[in-house]
Amino acid sequence: MKTLEVGVQGMTCANCVGRVERGLRKTEGTLDVAVNLATERATVHYDPALTTPQALLDRVRETGYEPVTGAAEFPVQGMTCANCVNRVERALTRLDGVLTASVNLATERATVTYLPAAVTPALLRAAVRDSGYAVPEARAGEDPTDVEREAHERDLHDQRRAVTFSAVFAVPLLLLAMLPMLFMPAEMWLTAHLGAGLNVLMLALAVPVQFGPGRRFYRQGWAALRHRSPDMNTLVMIGTTAAFAYSVLVTLAPGFFQAGTAHVYFEASAVVITLVLLGKYLEALAKGRSGDAMKSLLGLQVRTARVLRAGTETEVPVDDVTPGDVITVRPGEKIPLDGVLLDGHSFVDESMLTGESVPAEKTVGAAVVGGTVNGTGTFRFRVTRVGQDTALAQIIRMVERAQGSKPPIQGLADAVVRVFVPVVLAVAAVTFLAWMLFGGPGAFQTALIDTVAVLIIACPCAMGLATPVSVMVGTGRAAELGVLFRSGAALEALQGVQVVALDKTGTLTEGRPTLTDFDVRPGFDRARVLALVAAAETRSEHPVGRAIVNAAAAEGLTLPQPGDVQAMPGFGLSARVDGHDVQVGAGHLMTRLGLDTAPLADAAARLADLGRTPLYAAVDGHLAAVIAVADPVRPGSAAAVQALHARGLQVAMITGDHAGTANAVARQLGIDTVLAGVLPDGKSAAVAALQAQGRRVAFVGDGINDAPALAQADVGVAIGTGTDVAVETADVILMSGDLRGVPNAVALSRSTLANIRTNLFWAFAYNVLLIPVAAGALTPAFGWRLSPVLAATAMGLSSVLVLGNALRLRTFRPPVPAA
Repeated sequence: MKTLEVGVQGMTCANCVGRVERGLRKTEGTLDVAVNLATERATVHYDPALTTPQALLDRVRETGYEPVTGAAEFPVQGMTCANCVNRVERALTRLDGVLTASVNLATERATVTYLPAAVTPALLRAAVRDSGYAVPEARAGEDPTDVEREAHERDLHDQRRAVTFSAVFAVPLLLLAMLPMLFMPAEMWLTAHLGAGLNVLMLALAVPVQFGPGRRFYRQGWAALRHRSPDMNTLVMIGTTAAFAYSVLVTLAPGFFQAGTAHVYFEASAVVITLVLLGKYLEALAKGRSGDAMKSLLGLQVRTARVLRAGTETEVPVDDVTPGDVITVRPGEKIPLDGVLLDGHSFVDESMLTGESVPAEKTVGAAVVGGTVNGTGTFRFRVTRVGQDTALAQIIRMVERAQGSKPPIQGLADAVVRVFVPVVLAVAAVTFLAWMLFGGPGAFQTALIDTVAVLIIACPCAMGLATPVSVMVGTGRAAELGVLFRSGAALEALQGVQVVALDKTGTLTEGRPTLTDFDVRPGFDRARVLALVAAAETRSEHPVGRAIVNAAAAEGLTLPQPGDVQAMPGFGLSARVDGHDVQVGAGHLMTRLGLDTAPLADAAARLADLGRTPLYAAVDGHLAAVIAVADPVRPGSAAAVQALHARGLQVAMITGDHAGTANAVARQLGIDTVLAGVLPDGKSAAVAALQAQGRRVAFVGDGINDAPALAQADVGVAIGTGTDVAVETADVILMSGDLRGVPNAVALSRSTLANIRTNLFWAFAYNVLLIPVAAGALTPAFGWRLSPVLAATAMGLSSVLVLGNALRLRTFRPPVPAA
């Protein structure tokens, strides 16, 4: 039996308590439940074999209340391979109250979802430390990002110093061991001058390496064994200790060995340690480069701002700026925070946030984003968002979450790694016994060397890095192009889509329609009807309504005040204007009103064929006019559709527009499938209909009114969100309003997944091919043997090659560059 304590929000009376208790008791495996209204907490005793904490939380939600959960993210230092990741994750998930724990080797961060009523962030960090790893903590007033960067730099310095120290002793040791075999005069000289003292000299050179820099393998490897989770450090510890201990015995007690069999292998243990340390150092350098995109984003953050207070400009830290403050920005300066221009005029470089290379013009009333670079003008703006609410902070947080998350393909590597090291230990034991039994003369030395080679060659470093480093570099490069992936799962899902469904208004088109036609029936005065319709639309925020109002204003018409305005989503609106009943909307609104649109059907069809949206106006129960509004196609839409076709994708358009208008736009852009006349609440059903054909669908919309369709799609892509990056229903967010970002996102997703597959293939193939070679499988037939030194070199290179392959994603070029 286990106990779960969880906070419950929303309870107001004893009935609420009873409802939550009854809901929890219905869950299979629940043994006892107590809910306290005063503390707003539920205590549940349950059988972990029959239910899980997540199932209990879901049950609380089903009863209509919200369980209180927390999320913590913190750095973890000292991890070297995939087994380290598994060990930290197990240490965290063993804590009562931890719901999920995900640890990323590339970013060296842990992300935990937990119940605050049962566990605290301090306990989470303590569990990681107890498992043998470090958790850097920020002191009061320190920036956690700076603390992590400094810790990483210290770690790099320590690794560089350890490699240098080891090399100082290992290189002469290697020369002493190898020169006599390669150069006979050297052997004769050493034998004549040192004799048996040669082994003592080699021991003296090996000890500082084995118990200096090599001490870390003992410390971490033994901790891993104690936690029953052997890892890379364990393999290095066992392998180098076996070679070192045997050599010490040969040196100090040579009489125990038969003549000609007393060989030392000090160079193997020392050089292996040096090469493993070198490989980890090169790996750390490459991992640092993989985070360059994140460093660029962090570098956009401004530390101070020039604030206007009491009529004087004062430079203050951005943390002291509050919404409503007025900030002055001079030419060439970075904009400190988000806000709206009060005065001035300039062009702002927003390329790092949106991927758009052309500076955006900013005039009074325009929004500016913190971190972007001002051009040649000077302006003042009023701050609207500060701290974690700014667009840049949200982008950084989103990229960090994506880089720290695991795509589904990582599950394959995790499953293998969980059993990999124990299997390697078993293979090493079998190798030793086989050579001892069948090795003939010198069997012990052969068994020792091959066993050490197996232990060293099989380090699972490359497996642990294969996926997270590619995700880290890929999502970082995407951020530079103005594409934000919410998670690794979204990155993987996008590459598998077969159909891209696009919303029309605001996505394929500008979303700012203009009035092109206003034809009235005989007996109606055009100016009068336009004034009535425009007056009704003054209360509407719909773009079509804005277009009609703007057209009336352009003609100088005086608009009366409307009354009793009623919006009918998907149909239109009605209002009482200057004593007249006015209705404006699509054809199905007229049908609902019982009006026959046949007299204007030909005109509507003609307008629709021209790609314009036909609407109707009725006055006092009589059909009065047909209205045409055109929404110009975005400049990049045709190129985007063409690029999607070039990648083998079908393109569909889902719109509430008249079929004629929709088909006209589709013909213009080359779209394959058109679903027209779809009401806002029907877009998700339209996406489901495309999915029902057995195809994976990405839906591209504006991320607000298209939320149900974005949620229904296999991948939801929010486009044209500007600085509003917090679109919770989207999996992928395009900071720019340019549709060309969609094929670019698909191409980057495919490149990243191809990179991950290549990494995983070589990480697995490397071990599958080389472990038998290290065990001596080729020795009987060819006499080939893999020395521990070569094994250590190959092991280090495998991780560096995986990192190098992932870093190629930094050179990704979008197939459709923005204009």
